[in-house]
Amino acid sequence: MFLCAFKKAVIRKWTVIIFLLICTSDYPAFAASHMDQVASGIDSLPLPRELRYPPLNFRIPDANRTLLENGTILYSTENRELPLVDVTLVVRMGSDNDPQNKAGLAELTGRALRIGGVAGMSGAAVDEALEKIAADLSVTVNQDYTVIHLSVLGKDLESGLALLAKIIMKPAFEEARIRLEKDLKVEDLRRIADDPQRLCFREFRRLFYSDNPRGNLPTLSSVLSIQRNDIIEFYRKFFFPKNIMIAVTGDISSLEATSVTRRHLSSWSVNQTPQVVLPAPKVHKSGLFFIKKDISQAIIVSGRLAPAKAQVDAYPFAVLDFIVGSGGFRSRIFHEVRSKRGLAYSTGSFYNQKQTYGLFVTYAFTKPESTLEVTNLIQSILDNYSKNPAEVDELRFAKDSISSSFIFSFTTADQATSQRLMVEFDGLPDDYLEAYRDRIEKVTKEDIRRVYSHYLSKGEGALTLILGPESAYQDIRKYFSDVHVIEPIY
Repeated sequence: MFLCAFKKAVIRKWTVIIFLLICTSDYPAFAASHMDQVASGIDSLPLPRELRYPPLNFRIPDANRTLLENGTILYSTENRELPLVDVTLVVRMGSDNDPQNKAGLAELTGRALRIGGVAGMSGAAVDEALEKIAADLSVTVNQDYTVIHLSVLGKDLESGLALLAKIIMKPAFEEARIRLEKDLKVEDLRRIADDPQRLCFREFRRLFYSDNPRGNLPTLSSVLSIQRNDIIEFYRKFFFPKNIMIAVTGDISSLEATSVTRRHLSSWSVNQTPQVVLPAPKVHKSGLFFIKKDISQAIIVSGRLAPAKAQVDAYPFAVLDFIVGSGGFRSRIFHEVRSKRGLAYSTGSFYNQKQTYGLFVTYAFTKPESTLEVTNLIQSILDNYSKNPAEVDELRFAKDSISSSFIFSFTTADQATSQRLMVEFDGLPDDYLEAYRDRIEKVTKEDIRRVYSHYLSKGEGALTLILGPESAYQDIRKYFSDVHVIEPIY
């Protein structure tokens, strides 16, 4: 804010100077004197790093929690800034739950819920009713859960929630719309080969989760085999009150949110027990795999198991990941591979924290002739961390950046309330959000060295997949004796 005000003042001053230059005959001397004044004003300003300001006191917004009579858990937060209400349902159902020979069933069930109509209304009629009240309704199927989100004006909440309740309680699953979604998914699968990055990460997932339900990915045959009855049975298995959590936020009080939710969902009394969360995948042997594809680049993806979200090791590992590869321009992988050597146009890492395990992945997109060099360079960066641990400034920047990013994940009431909900959904401690920044702040160099030694040293358990042309394969094969060539599965 201070710098913006200063810029505006300088612009105003230069506007006056230019005007007077036009209007005066003695403009050289006039301009010189005023330029000196502006320069002296700039010199007197403190440097940004020397600015002093009170410490930021950030408090995570509270949310009201209510257990409804049918077993559904409701979180609600009042926010009157806009005349909108957001309703978010989280269902413990995702692609991880696909049957072995029906991969893609969870995704098709989610899509059929959204567009397949409800009892007494066609899918087209539901779309028209939502459009009439300017409501936005979406269904997103993730790996381990599904999110159904409704955004509607407060005055139309009753109508919007009535439609949403029918969708989750009385879906019609119109045959014609199921066929449409299957056709769209089939076309999507056929196009995967045209997207090398998506293809590589998809096949990496299949390899990493081999002999595990998480690696059961949709194919043309599995999608085409799915019938309407499969969707109905899958829906009945996962859609019941105790398997769903709801967040209601916006232009509504918590008391009103509880009342309106009860009004529309109290009749839903299916009594089932939630599904058991899948166990963590097993650590597998290290392996190097290659997919040959005649393209002008090579894609390198390497991953291994990491701490689960609730583990104590998750905090130092998050800092380690930031320093090594997810910290953007200042990360070691980005600096060495791209900034210093120009070997990749995109490279880095990410740490995906799950309920029962974590996944640490490094990646790089490079030219074929650099494939071997980049593969070895990224591994050497990881291998050499113990010899070159985090510097004081490096550690400070990582912890500050993670904490700042965490704060900005609460910019809306819907985000804050949904995060409260997900803490319980994931079985995390009640104080997880409040304690997060403090636990990141307490991470030491020794903590990072410990998790590095346990999870990343010597490349044990790392699975690497490279997608690229024949020339890249020949270079890799000269250096690594055991390279497995695989064919993608669509």
